[in-house]
Amino acid sequence: MTVSLIIATYNWPEALLLVLKSIENQSVLPNEILIADDGSREETKNLISAFSKKSKLNVIHIWHEDQGFRLAKIRNKAIVNAKFEYIIQVDGDVILHKNYIKDHIKNAKKNSFLTGPRVLLSKETTITTLKNETIFFNPFSKKIKNRFNAVYFPLVNYFIDSKTEPIEKLIFKVRGCNMSFWRNDLLEVNGYDEQFTTWGREDSEIASRLIKKGVGLKKLRLAGIQYHLHHNEQDKNNIGQNNAILDKNKSTSSFWCENGIVKENK
Repeated sequence: MTVSLIIATYNWPEALLLVLKSIENQSVLPNEILIADDGSREETKNLISAFSKKSKLNVIHIWHEDQGFRLAKIRNKAIVNAKFEYIIQVDGDVILHKNYIKDHIKNAKKNSFLTGPRVLLSKETTITTLKNETIFFNPFSKKIKNRFNAVYFPLVNYFIDSKTEPIEKLIFKVRGCNMSFWRNDLLEVNGYDEQFTTWGREDSEIASRLIKKGVGLKKLRLAGIQYHLHHNEQDKNNIGQNNAILDKNKSTSSFWCENGIVKENK
């Protein structure tokens, strides 16, 4: 299987560096890394350039101008530019377990997509992690939250099947920072809905359309682990607006997104 790893980032190069270092440490490497950059300043570009010169990883920087929150749009650009059959998607503030990519590959099946767990690092641990450029954690690491998510026992996933219904129970179980898909499935639902221009629900919305298409969702357990750096909470003032977009799209029978990768009537 060939893999494109997409990393979403915005103006946090120190965190992005740790993500990249954790990818270098993977037991199975991706065929390419696409950094989906939602308009970061020059510091991020410089970090990516410096890292690429030293690393054997194939890193591609996908950038557009900062015009506010356009995560859906920059992810769509990365999907279009991805060259390989399977896409693993993470955020630029997570450190990956050494078998993260291996776990997603092992559990990938046709007509299914995956979402995995995350371990939350405390503010104090995050400060130390950034300072020391730490990329190694375990269930006994100090000051981590939801510690059970750090337990690694991937064999349990052989007994878990993907599910296609009911949508209401499944779509809120996904985490956009830890998902993987077949690229063709993403193209056939037309990628992310670019109506989402503030934080929240874009991951649930694309999950609902994949499920409507008949693509099952499998939630990884005790595998596909990532450690999430602490940061201030996103602005949720517009979550009602995003819920309305999600509810409207869920109410239709179509799994095609009109405002996605392909723009209809535009």
